[in-house]
Amino acid sequence: MNENGKLKRGLKNRHLQMIALGGAIGTGLFYGSASTIALAGPAVMLAYLIGGIMIFFIMRMLGEMAVDEPVSGSFSHYATKYWGKFPGFMSGWNYWFNYVLVSMAELTAVGIYMQFWFPDLPQWIAALICLVAITALNLINVRLYGETEFWMALIKITAIVLMIVLGLYILVGSPQPFPDNLSNLWSYGGFLPNGVWGLALAIAVVMFSFGGIELIGITAGEAENPDKTIPQAINQVIWRILIFYVGTMAVLMALWPWKEVGMEASPFVQIFMSVGIPAAAHILNFVVLTAAVSVYNSAIYSNSRMLYGLAAKNEAPKFLGKLSSRGVPVRGILVSSGITLICVALNYFFPGKIFMLLMSIATIAATISWLTIVITHLKFRAHCLATGKATKFKSPLYPLVNYLCIAFLLSIWGLMTQIEGMDLAVYILPAWLLCLWIGFKYQNK
Repeated sequence: MNENGKLKRGLKNRHLQMIALGGAIGTGLFYGSASTIALAGPAVMLAYLIGGIMIFFIMRMLGEMAVDEPVSGSFSHYATKYWGKFPGFMSGWNYWFNYVLVSMAELTAVGIYMQFWFPDLPQWIAALICLVAITALNLINVRLYGETEFWMALIKITAIVLMIVLGLYILVGSPQPFPDNLSNLWSYGGFLPNGVWGLALAIAVVMFSFGGIELIGITAGEAENPDKTIPQAINQVIWRILIFYVGTMAVLMALWPWKEVGMEASPFVQIFMSVGIPAAAHILNFVVLTAAVSVYNSAIYSNSRMLYGLAAKNEAPKFLGKLSSRGVPVRGILVSSGITLICVALNYFFPGKIFMLLMSIATIAATISWLTIVITHLKFRAHCLATGKATKFKSPLYPLVNYLCIAFLLSIWGLMTQIEGMDLAVYILPAWLLCLWIGFKYQNK
């Protein structure tokens, strides 16, 4: 244990900025955009905008609490303090379980991406190598985690900016005059080819591209000068969404008829290929591989901190609350990483068959985390009003926007029941909540 028995504040502002930005950019954008385009057509950019605005509001709620109390465990700690023991227990273990599944899915993705270059390399070997390397990195200190995440996020961001710039270059250099060079936005069934219903279904799908963005709240316990760095990181979430999601989709939809995007290759490969870069597929594969490793890195980090926070509240075994001399929750890292070894075994026995299974189970947990943040914030602000306490980073439009977010997230559950492959996640929700309740009762015997 370090001298203060606390996590060390080793994350600088540039680390937090990239962690927040990297959390909003993952394989959902790089590979998942084709399915959302099929649902909404050119209006997919509107789906990302609406979803992004709602996520920004939720992040502002989390930010207000994190600046007021920058602790490890984040919204699980706040849920326990301002809502009750079971909501805190539920949110902490739900978040941990969600990220275990996400990390398993990302390890599986790593194996798939590596086979692009090494077709004979078994998926489980690539997954195991990634697991060992990232676990070792996290065991050293939080600064190394932040530094690694900084550079991996930078690769993702550079790739997206490059794709946007190349796309704009193609549009501006088009032999067609304005506005004909943008006619793909309305020429194939209109801007909303599948109507409002198609847009609504697309919103339900794109919300899971934002999963992990709440990681910025988990970092609060190890952020240098959290009063300054957390508001900066969160306030920049909205323009990042506008540039990296809405901007990318706008360029893609203007470049090609929406029905053709992603059918023969990834939408992003099409941009590279169109400007004569023969290594387009290799460049994209490197970027998505980096994105998958980045998410796994963040998953191990956040899971170990969540276990540390749960142990501090006596909601997890006490041994998980111990720190190394460098202020690192080593046991939480090893437990979280060790459980993802199941993924290596699954990839050995069922290669190529578990990625979507893992993601379909994990997706619903993200909305539980967001709902917990919104409701806990209502309780937090009520407590502040009752005690006359002023906060430093107020969430806008309280409480109206809280109720709007609750209605929005519940509607996402309803829409998911209408999408094949996502409906399973909604149907297992009651069973999952029951398991958490049983675990809570057992822990409180």
